[in-house]
Formats: sequence, C-alpha cells, structure tokens
Amino acid sequence: MPLLMIDLDNTLVDRDAAFREAASVFLGENALPGDDLAWLMSVDASGYTPREDVARAMAERYGGAVSGATVRDFLDRGAADRVVLAAATRDALGAAVGAGCTCVIVTNGRVVQQEAKIRGTGLDGIVHGWVISEAVGCKKPAPEIFRAAAASVGASLRGAWVIGDSAHADIGGARGLDGVRSVWVSGGRPWTDGTFRPTHITDDAASALAHVGAHVGEQLGEHVGGARDDVAPDAPGPT
Repeated sequence: MPLLMIDLDNTLVDRDAAFREAASVFLGENALPGDDLAWLMSVDASGYTPREDVARAMAERYGGAVSGATVRDFLDRGAADRVVLAAATRDALGAAVGAGCTCVIVTNGRVVQQEAKIRGTGLDGIVHGWVISEAVGCKKPAPEIFRAAAASVGASLRGAWVIGDSAHADIGGARGLDGVRSVWVSGGRPWTDGTFRPTHITDDAASALAHVGAHVGEQLGEHVGGARDDVAPDAPGPT
C-alpha cells in the first residue's frame, strides 16, 4: 500500500479560518479593538510564528488589559476547538484510503494542540496514523519526520507521496527524499520557486487527494496485471 503523507493545517483543515474566528471572539470577549484582527492574523502568520513569540507580542500590545492565562488559553485552544473537516476533503481522504493508500498526517506543532484537531474533526478514524513534530523532535522539511511517519505504519518511502500547502515544509520536504512525489495545495497561489517544482498542483486538498488516489489506483491495477513495480516517479513539472 503506497504511503501518503498529508499536512494538517491549511491542507486537511482550514486552520487560518479557525484562528480568525477564535481571534475575533477573543477580541470581543476582552473588549479589545476589532480592528486588531488583521494584526493578530499577521503576527500568527498561519501558525508559523512560535507560540511564545505570539504570546509575547500580545502581552506587549495589550499589557494588563488581558491576563497571561487568557492569552495562553486562546493560543492553546482557540483554533483547535474550531477547525472543521470539510465534507469534500473527508470524502476524498476516505476514497484515497479505499484506493489503497496508507495515509499518515505529518504536522509541525505541539502534540496537545494538533491531536485535539485530529480527534475533534474525526480524522483519527480515517487515517492510519499521525506524526507531530514535538513528539519526534524534528520539524518539516527535515527528512527525519517523514521517515518517522513511514516507520509509524511500517511503510516504505519508496513510491510515497506528500500533500501540503507549504512550498518549504511540505514540497521542500518531499524534494529531500529520493523518489517521493508531491502535490502542492496552492489555494490559488502561483508557484514562485524557480529551483524546484511539485509533481502536481491543485487548488485544494480534496483535489490533491483525488489525484493521488487515482494515480495509486492505476498503479495497483497495473501491478495486478503484471506490470513492473519499479515505475519511476512522475517528472516534476507544471500542471
């Protein structure tokens, strides 16, 4: 069963939308300016800013108006409590599993927060496993986290796929692994790195999962028919 390693935030779930909603509630509940929503989104940087740095920036901006405990609770639970798994993504993920993919979520972040998202959305009942950077001591795009993902389900990286929205962490991570293909979830953004490209580009996670599922289904059909099992990866290029 080919290994499919999938990013969580802003790939399987819309983490930015959840954070935006949580931030809006936080500002309202604490009588803070609603116009600060754009500032909070910028500081958060889609979750790439370290939590301690976000907390420090908020403490400097709001001083004694908001307690440290309130800020920590917002950062720990705000987005995690609000993420949802879109029906189209759920269906496409289930179809990929049905097509023969071994699906593992590979995500940077803290265990408590990321597992809350995985379990709260029901992803734990669909995928075969997950690997979180805090738990394994390395972050994407380091090859070690992808090797840990493969090891967690007893799979090989040979012929594996990576799906994610980050050119650096996800597609760059796949690039550092021999023979691993990738699908970039662009969200409508153009690919701008001239040094390498993903194997395939789609607008959303559902389309990315459908692409991999179809490809894997075709390959498995060929193998049943007696085709060689050393098929080379797709040549990266524009889609």
